[in-house]
Amino acid sequence: MKKKDNKTNTISLDDHSLYINRELSWLQFNHRVLEEALDESHPLLERVKFISIVANNLDEFFMIRVSGLRRQLAAGALKAPPDGMTPAEQLATIRRDLLPDLAAQYKCWHNDLIPKLKKEGIKILRYEDLKRKQCKLMRNYFKREIFPALTPLAFDPRHPFPHISNLSINLAVIINDPLHGQRFARLKVPSTFPRLLRIPSEETADEYQGLGLVQTISNNFVWLEEVISANLDILFPGVDIVAAYPFRITRDADPEIKEDEASDLLVAIEESVRQRHFGSAVRLEIDKAMSEQVRNILITNLGIAPYQVYTLDGSIGLSDVMELMDVNRPDLKDKPFRPSVPPLFSSTKNIFSVISQHNILLYHPYDSFDPVVEFVRQAAQDPEVLAIKQTLYRAGPNSPVVAALMKARENGKQVAVLVELKARFDEENNIVWARALEEAGVHVVYGLAGLKTHSKMCLVVRHESNGIKRYVHMATGNYNNVTARIYADIGYFTCDPVIGVDLSNLFNALTGYSLNEEYNKLLVAPGKMREQLIARIDREIEQHQKDGNGYIALKMNALVDKSCIQALYRASQAGVKVDLQPRGICCLRPGVPGVSENITVTSIVGRFLEHARIYYFRNGGEEEILTGSADLMPRNLDRRVETLFPVEDMRLKTALRDEILKIHMNDNVKSRRMLPDGNYERVQPTDGEPEIDSQRWLIKNRGIWNSEE
Repeated sequence: MKKKDNKTNTISLDDHSLYINRELSWLQFNHRVLEEALDESHPLLERVKFISIVANNLDEFFMIRVSGLRRQLAAGALKAPPDGMTPAEQLATIRRDLLPDLAAQYKCWHNDLIPKLKKEGIKILRYEDLKRKQCKLMRNYFKREIFPALTPLAFDPRHPFPHISNLSINLAVIINDPLHGQRFARLKVPSTFPRLLRIPSEETADEYQGLGLVQTISNNFVWLEEVISANLDILFPGVDIVAAYPFRITRDADPEIKEDEASDLLVAIEESVRQRHFGSAVRLEIDKAMSEQVRNILITNLGIAPYQVYTLDGSIGLSDVMELMDVNRPDLKDKPFRPSVPPLFSSTKNIFSVISQHNILLYHPYDSFDPVVEFVRQAAQDPEVLAIKQTLYRAGPNSPVVAALMKARENGKQVAVLVELKARFDEENNIVWARALEEAGVHVVYGLAGLKTHSKMCLVVRHESNGIKRYVHMATGNYNNVTARIYADIGYFTCDPVIGVDLSNLFNALTGYSLNEEYNKLLVAPGKMREQLIARIDREIEQHQKDGNGYIALKMNALVDKSCIQALYRASQAGVKVDLQPRGICCLRPGVPGVSENITVTSIVGRFLEHARIYYFRNGGEEEILTGSADLMPRNLDRRVETLFPVEDMRLKTALRDEILKIHMNDNVKSRRMLPDGNYERVQPTDGEPEIDSQRWLIKNRGIWNSEE
């Protein structure tokens, strides 16, 4: 029952039942990704890709979220989230909700995808099904290539239980020793080989006999661990191999970094990355064939509870099936398209003269990322550019942006780069870039203690005939030319002098000792972003009370923050129509009588990862649209440096509203609608309504937001 507030006799917005648990909402998101793997409208290899993404998502979920809950449980944490669930209740419910999805994932892989791949000439074979010639070839390959890389580790009174590294594939090998009877050995499957080994067909096997290498373009594959298991007699001569069971463990990969105690943050981050291999075990994945005896050996020596064991009906670590995307079968993949380049960005034009005349909106991957790279490249070469200041969160390997920044320093520019070392799972890349930039003479900073700098911004300071002018690029996504092809993100070029000054002040706060929290146009976190967003929601309530057409549309990655959710509940109670589209987590519960009847929550999972944040307020006709790096989550608003910036150019504001935001909100093909119980259902076109697949529509109509008509 929902509580009543005695003073107002209304539903209390603190009631636990009004909030969906964050972790369970994430599982719902991953279920939607699984639905894409099940969706036969996708090309076959794209479905395989989604199976891989589901598995990879779960790995990160256990490494970070489940491990965090276990730490809370061990510490006796008493503070419950808004939904009221304790850590123990969350852990139990996660397992309950996850098991059916795991079963569906493996059923899809074994019963649907593998047979369909076989029909297309892509065979995932079991070793026991290989032909004699193929077995002979693989045994030869094992002897020459794999065997030298293997190190069996015994476990007995003279040998301690070996360390099992995070996410490694392992074999629990049981042997019969003539002197000591049955023994246990752990064998790590080396990650230096592809997980799926290519093998020749029976017809071509003769060509490869004796070569020692699998040099074939055949699309027959066998799991690496099965090749190893079938040839263990070479590794354990003179003993009987009783069994070999694959298993994998997931460890806590979110070690605490005590920044205040670190004399060198870069060294501290390097050490934390190394410690990921040694965190406590949070999940054990085993093959269903594993004997109870071996299972108990692992449970006891890993120090885990039985409920942390997940028994799988098939190959462990399905994230590795992403390797199949390398198969040269374009007919089984999404049709490629050429991203749009705004006509303004002619290769012969100076990019600064273009931006000085036009604010420019880019929507990747529909728009090319090349203009962003060119912006930094031209800044590095332009003799009138005095300084470049930039944030890097996930730059990725072989970054052309980083190369341009180093070139700028060679050319005598003042270059300051904030490299966020704590960008989870990208720390190693960022450490490499930080050192390379420092060696090039770039002024590198690592941000503010206790905060991650998540904001995406680049400021170029240029000397012109009428004085100093600032050119700005800000975005919802990273300066990463690879992810820009698969993440849907907004980018914005402007030389608005007010935004330029705001950005200068923000960089001064990040690189120096400025305590500035006042900005003219930017919303900045930590600081006043939460209250400024809530003030806009409250303003919409006031406008609705005046003219009756209040409307808010918010597109983001996640909605978790309780204060923001309560403000949206108040807007709904006041009659304001609210459309929300969080891609992943949503802790708000729509459709609750008296609270959220006017709120609709949808989520799109499709070919591209929806990553843009767009915040729209009708504001009585004086529309306001903000975009930027921040989601409505406590971590974004309190523990990260984030920015939201206004799009004020009327032409771009209209395009952003009608040709991007509205198209997504009207999607009735890839969109799911959240029900009051937290589950999702597919949105279906009503009678006579045309189908709208927003991502397909945007591919077809890419670039129209930059047309000059």
